[in-house]
Amino acid sequence: MAVIEVQDLTRTFRTRRGREVTALDHVGFQVERGEVLGLLGPNGAGKTTLSRILTTLLVPTSGTARVSGFDVVDRPREVRRRIGLVLGGDRGLYGRLTARQNLRYWAALQGLDARAARRSTEEVLELLGLDGRGDDRVETFSRGMVQRVHLARALLGEPDVLVMDEPTNGMDPHAGAGFRELVRTLRGGGTTVVLTTHDMQEAQALCSRVALIDHGRILRIGSTTELLAGIRAPRTLTAVGVPPETAARIAALPGSATTDAEGNLTARPADDESLSQALLLLAQARAESISVAAPGLAEVYRTVIENREFAL
Repeated sequence: MAVIEVQDLTRTFRTRRGREVTALDHVGFQVERGEVLGLLGPNGAGKTTLSRILTTLLVPTSGTARVSGFDVVDRPREVRRRIGLVLGGDRGLYGRLTARQNLRYWAALQGLDARAARRSTEEVLELLGLDGRGDDRVETFSRGMVQRVHLARALLGEPDVLVMDEPTNGMDPHAGAGFRELVRTLRGGGTTVVLTTHDMQEAQALCSRVALIDHGRILRIGSTTELLAGIRAPRTLTAVGVPPETAARIAALPGSATTDAEGNLTARPADDESLSQALLLLAQARAESISVAAPGLAEVYRTVIENREFAL
């Protein structure tokens, strides 16, 4: 069953000089219950605009969006009761209040009675590993800890949908790993997640499907496997101790290549022939640690964004 339904969604803005800018251009997709959809794209692609429309913070110019069957324009209160939002930063939290006080305040705003607010607050504090810091003021927390409080707030009331914008910003590797495990747990429990991230590894590890967005349009959408099957992305060639003349000859081949001052080469040959030529040149130069990596989500992303002919 589709928990999120977006059809022909468009959002335009006018600049101060009166120029019309299209932030979303006839976007359409569905997200099923328990699915994690990743939104990937460069800055200004339309990801945040889409997230704000889904969470009723912004009204579309045209088209429709539904969350749990409720239209985001006609039934915004019903949508807000079923959705959790993580924007990060300092917005929405009060530094002089403790984590527990912040969460109880937001639980009350969501309409939970005192008993339910206490129960939900303690549940999310424990879930996010914050139960030992619940009575500490938020202004004393690290950036990663503040982000965990944002996540806890979004989980109050057990929402059907979580919309998260760069949720691991500021988290150390250990906290990031804990976050990924949390998302997997939520997904297993049927929570639908929309995740905006610049971390390709995170998206590949967590997302059921990924939507590649640029200039307000969804260029491609599908699982990592589907995206890799539909696009012939280049493989990545790396080597150590590459002489400058060899690096220059590889850079002249179709594709792309960079070499630092120490002779560490990273190349993405455009085709098999270019890859074979590059490997031969490296072997002749007796370069070290030569390796070829199969394309992943990062290569698919780069290929689609840079070559619009791969768009749907």
